[in-house]
Amino acid sequence: MSRATKQLALFGDTDVLHEPSVFSVRESQRARRLSIKVYPRGRVEVVVPPRTRAADVEAFVSEHMEWIDRTRRDFASEHPPEPFKLPDTIALEAIGRHFHVRYQHRRNASAVRYRQLGSTLVLSGDVGDEQACVKALRRWLASVAREEFAPRLLALSSLTGNPYKRMQVRAQKTCWGSHSSTGTISINYCLLFLDPALVRYLMIHELCHARHMNHSARFWRHVERFEPDYRELDKRLSAAWQEIPVWVGIY
Repeated sequence: MSRATKQLALFGDTDVLHEPSVFSVRESQRARRLSIKVYPRGRVEVVVPPRTRAADVEAFVSEHMEWIDRTRRDFASEHPPEPFKLPDTIALEAIGRHFHVRYQHRRNASAVRYRQLGSTLVLSGDVGDEQACVKALRRWLASVAREEFAPRLLALSSLTGNPYKRMQVRAQKTCWGSHSSTGTISINYCLLFLDPALVRYLMIHELCHARHMNHSARFWRHVERFEPDYRELDKRLSAAWQEIPVWVGIY
């Protein structure tokens, strides 16, 4: 797949979000055919098999444009777009902590830095730059996730007997976590906003991929050994994008 297919700016019905529809393209080793996923906040992802030609992706999207526009419109009616606003408070339900955010403008600052003082998060620098503030907040979320999730994952690995080599924290747009063939488990720091039960399930799910690198019946039986309610939790996790604040800018 050529680099041109990584992101397609195609013009469909622009009334839903008042901007052109931007389609991200993700190549998947597991994909056997092209598919399209529309996210409730309007983002559209096209999943393609390896080595799919850009022209084929564009043709596939064009063929399904009417469905995409209709689905985005339906989502917009159910979930009206939320205005962007930098947070004054941040609730990280996964770890049971709430933070107040304080913004300190510093003259001639070219960046925004963060520091955590107990339950207060201080952003200092050019805080008039909203995007710079978001980047600082996301760096902070990543640091909290690394500190909080590492011991939880290690404990669950010991409990389940499912090994891994290392954990990394990312901001995936398409999944809550992943387990690579080299033994690296990637955890989405947006899990910090979710119910601890969902975080525990996600970790068990990814750890179980150490035994089965697929979603076969054997894999789900292995998950069920450690989380009998996995079906309900998996369903809740699929809809949990709604709990991620707009300012994070991922979902």
